[in-house]
Amino acid sequence: MKRTIVGVAVAVGVAQLTAVPAQAATKPDPVNALQAESGRGKAVNFRSTATVTYARGLSATSEVEGTIGFGPRGASASDVTHTLRYSEDMLRRMLKQQPEETEALQEGPIQAISTQGVSYVSGPLVDQALLSNGAGWVRYRRADLPPSNLLLEVLDPATLKTLLRHRTSVRDGAVKGSIKATKLAAVSSAFASRFGTRIGRRGTVTYTLRLGPTGLVERVTAKAVLPYANTTLGVESDTRFSAWGREATVHLPLEGDVIDKEQVADTVPARIPGIWY
Repeated sequence: MKRTIVGVAVAVGVAQLTAVPAQAATKPDPVNALQAESGRGKAVNFRSTATVTYARGLSATSEVEGTIGFGPRGASASDVTHTLRYSEDMLRRMLKQQPEETEALQEGPIQAISTQGVSYVSGPLVDQALLSNGAGWVRYRRADLPPSNLLLEVLDPATLKTLLRHRTSVRDGAVKGSIKATKLAAVSSAFASRFGTRIGRRGTVTYTLRLGPTGLVERVTAKAVLPYANTTLGVESDTRFSAWGREATVHLPLEGDVIDKEQVADTVPARIPGIWY
């Protein structure tokens, strides 16, 4: 009897020991984690850098930092500061083509508060128009919400799910993968709106997603070589997220502090400058 009890106890102990690794192996689903932390009234902070290389010696580097607020359908508004720097050769070319706009962009960052289809802009680029009209913001209509990453909008569940499906390796919370640009454009409206859908078979995006312990994306790094006119376009983008799920609301400017772009069309750019809009 004693031997039987000991045998059962050992068997139970073994069963318990073998069950623990199975439970530990269960990892959070990043898509479910994203959806849980991106409901109405929640937000995430981010900081992103992107470099676009048009040709040898011709490149533009942009930094965006701020907050993205969520609504019932995901990312719905943002409040960011945006800087843009050119390589030496690119700067000389831009100063010849758009001298006033280029000089203003070198003076300091622009601030943009955006919601679906509308962006409100302030900063050196539009300051003169704002001062002349006693306003604080220039409203640009038909403006896309800037993405958190120039190549990969991981705040979109469909895009994130696709990237996880195209992974090539997973190790220590780092998910590495590669995806054809055509496949990415088919699921990511953010990518398609910036780079088009007729990219051809040559376009490829390689990436690394770094996941936190709860499955949320903490960092995204991506590189792409995309067909552009008769040559190729090189794009690199790096985004870090923090304060996931914090309660915050992106407030739009008061109507009385806003002037429409059409009212000052002669003194402001026709579209929001930079590589994020």
